[in-house]
Amino acid sequence: MTFNTPYMFALFLLLPLLFYWGRRRRVATVRFPSLLVFRGVSPTFRSRFSFLPTLLRALALALLIIGLARPQKGKELVRDSTRGVAIEMVVDKSSSMLAEMGLDGRVRSRIDVVKEVFAEFVEGQEGLPGRGDDLIGMVTFARYPTTVCPLTLDHGTLLRYVEQTECVRPNSSDDGTAIGEGIALAAARLKNAEKEMQRAAQVEEDYEIKSRVIILLTDGEDTVARQVAGTRFPLEAADLCAEWGIKVHTIGIGDDHGARRTRDPFGNSFFTSMRRSRGFDPKTLKQIAEKTGGVFRVATDADSLRAVYAEIDAMEKTDIQTERYLEYTELFPSFVIAALLVLALEVFLCCTFFRKVP
Repeated sequence: MTFNTPYMFALFLLLPLLFYWGRRRRVATVRFPSLLVFRGVSPTFRSRFSFLPTLLRALALALLIIGLARPQKGKELVRDSTRGVAIEMVVDKSSSMLAEMGLDGRVRSRIDVVKEVFAEFVEGQEGLPGRGDDLIGMVTFARYPTTVCPLTLDHGTLLRYVEQTECVRPNSSDDGTAIGEGIALAAARLKNAEKEMQRAAQVEEDYEIKSRVIILLTDGEDTVARQVAGTRFPLEAADLCAEWGIKVHTIGIGDDHGARRTRDPFGNSFFTSMRRSRGFDPKTLKQIAEKTGGVFRVATDADSLRAVYAEIDAMEKTDIQTERYLEYTELFPSFVIAALLVLALEVFLCCTFFRKVP
């Protein structure tokens, strides 16, 4: 407990003077020539406790002085304000992502490796610290881009959607690699991230988006912009990201020579033609990263992909500021009320039990 106006305690010095001055003015109401006749009379209960009204008045004045000193009780409160990173994962789900890739001594499809290492990046495993305070969403693309999960802090829901992501079937009409369209869709979501989060009430009022980042993972070069009118070329999408202040990190999956042997969703192994799987275009991916301030890296297996994520994680830091402050509760009303009650008791006793005549 603290006191806001402790100098009021100086009034305690006046209390002895007040009572001394009050006793000096007291004179006998009825004068007797001699008190010898009362020597044999034993003191009564009232006379024994005749000091009680004076004591109550002193206590009331003391409580009033304490109230004037404004006692306060402080409660320490801690508030964390977060400046997080809004991250959109843009993942290639074309049929070439069914090609085999190493995952901790096992052979899995590229899309499975990407999903597993992405989960480690989000939750924090295998040397990755996790991104628990960041808004993360996911966009996939083959011939057309699709929003798998909007930006969210509910990473459990995000990972459930990611787990359900599958590649398109080989030689289907949906197969292709629309890198530019995937980047453009993710950029549009990041541009309006704050409005969408406030409307969905997913973040606290003191949550601030520090930066906007796209992480692009693909094993092929853009095959759609040349064929479909109105679609964006990858470098056009990169210019859009640069205009909106969005950084794009690009990751080439596998190598830039293409992967011949792939597996379909039923586990059957087959060979793809080099025309449909020519590998990623390192020059274009590097240019996208340079235009937006990101980095271009190549991941040939799960370990190298984790290393790329670790590098990106070190670059894209989340700031958490802890503010400590005291919230005070005024206690003076309790002391003032107690003083008034004590004073009322003193007046009641003086008017009844300790009443003097006249």
